[in-house]
Amino acid sequence: MNSGAIRAIFGTLVWLAGLVLGTPVHALELTDDRGTTITLAQSPQRIVSLLPSLTEMVCALGQCQRLVGVDRYSNFPASVRALPQVGGGLDPSIEAVVALKPDVVLMAISARASERLEALGIKVVALEPKTHDDVRRVLEKVGALLGVIDAQRVWRVIDAGVFAAAQSLPPTVRTTRVYFEVNSGPYAAGDASFIGETLTRLGVKNIVPASLGPFPKLNPEFVVRANPDIIMVGDYNYVGMEQRPGWSSMSALREKRVCLFSPEQADMLVRPGPRMAEGARIMARCVTDKMAASRAP
Repeated sequence: MNSGAIRAIFGTLVWLAGLVLGTPVHALELTDDRGTTITLAQSPQRIVSLLPSLTEMVCALGQCQRLVGVDRYSNFPASVRALPQVGGGLDPSIEAVVALKPDVVLMAISARASERLEALGIKVVALEPKTHDDVRRVLEKVGALLGVIDAQRVWRVIDAGVFAAAQSLPPTVRTTRVYFEVNSGPYAAGDASFIGETLTRLGVKNIVPASLGPFPKLNPEFVVRANPDIIMVGDYNYVGMEQRPGWSSMSALREKRVCLFSPEQADMLVRPGPRMAEGARIMARCVTDKMAASRAP
């Protein structure tokens, strides 16, 4: 019997096995961050994404064309802004999602809509990157869902970019103490957050220890006492910062060592996803420029 005949017989046996077991031969199985195993007959072609970092991952993997709807905060790349918006990621419009007839909905594990969507027969995959390791892992999961063979190539580019940003920092600024404010609560990016991990990889010191959690709400006096060398903050949250009790005495504010991020930059910096390397480059450039200026004669 020739090899062609053998392959034909084997293919028939596999097809028959699929019929007997009641499972599609090319079924796709994936376990998400809830520990839930999702089975799909094939790689989804119509995807609704309810988390900006997941939206960016789909596009970074070259599959943006599969997105048929997004949450209101997904705005990168620019092409996704033309897609139907289905509300917030945590509480989307169920009707709007259903109307898009998705094969699968990507969302955060903290989203509240998963049970309602699943009750309507819609497949849900919940993935929520929070650390650098999570980004690598979730990229692999999304790649498997999309049938992208080498999803880790995206992670390798991110990792190399963060490394290059760290190498760009002169040794003289590597002990710089940084306060990164994510919201005017004030909420900060602590050492345990992915932003904190990036700062650590850059070789600078975060004034907010991991013991306080990833994004703790701080007593404003904590920041005054810590007296960071540099403050990193979105320009929107910077408004009124100098008027906070005691803050005008901090050297970073007195000497204008404040890195102000535009809304577009702030969006990028607070998303654990494909643009983390660009975020690292922005932070590295900020530290280098601000500390060099403070040491100029």
